Amino acid sequence: MSASLLGAVAAILVFIFIVILLRRGLLKEKYAVLWLLFAAVTVVLALVPGALRGISDLLGVEIPSNLIFFATITLLILVSIQMNYELSRHEARIRRLAEEVALLRQRLGDREGDGNS
Repeated sequence: MSASLLGAVAAILVFIFIVILLRRGLLKEKYAVLWLLFAAVTVVLALVPGALRGISDLLGVEIPSNLIFFATITLLILVSIQMNYELSRHEARIRRLAEEVALLRQRLGDREGDGNS
């Protein structure tokens, strides 16, 4: 099996896997778009091997595989930044909710104390 065919098959399997996760509701659309785009680009580059060489030449990259490594590392960094942003946002929301619950419990305790006096 050639490297191009292997890459295309792997990208198609990733594409199918992402679609299955979306249909089952296990992955949100905002996260899936990036992975679907990445899989689609990988399929195109695998099926049209000259395209990667052309893009590499256009960008001045000597070895096409270096461009793939750079693009993959950049993608993973962007995903990491996005996940850290989401995590920070959720932590702030959880902290606010915990504070609200504590205040509500205190108010409930104060009302129960007033009723017994």
